[in-house]
Amino acid sequence: MHTREARRRPHPRYHVSMEPASIWQILAAGVASALVGMIWYHPRVFGTAWTRLAQVTPEMAARSKRRMPVYALIGLAAAMVIAWVMSTIGIALGIYDWIGAIFELALFTWLGFVVPTMLNAVLWEYRPLKLYFINIAYWFVSLSVIALILLF
Repeated sequence: MHTREARRRPHPRYHVSMEPASIWQILAAGVASALVGMIWYHPRVFGTAWTRLAQVTPEMAARSKRRMPVYALIGLAAAMVIAWVMSTIGIALGIYDWIGAIFELALFTWLGFVVPTMLNAVLWEYRPLKLYFINIAYWFVSLSVIALILLF
């Protein structure tokens, strides 16, 4: 039962199993993560609060607009790396359904990596706790979307 073939077969009651992600799934997950970020950090959602809490001045925002295409490509590449790693972890955990994708893969990735590492900004950089919560909530939503895309 511990052979590679046995691990790749889905549990009998499930019709879906997490397979190694294709480049298209990884690209779709990266694009979806970027779209979640565009919505999440939009001024009508959390963008205004985030800008104020992160102490981003209008001058800083204006300067970064010129570099926005480069930043967007770097963000897309980073999200694609996250998707690839999550695919590997999902296969190792034997994720077979959307509940496992969200409550095992996304939640454990979020709790194990995002929540503790982003807490350092609060503890050592004296960033506001509200900013921390805005950012970690974004990452939970983004990782959940990535996990669901990788499953199907």
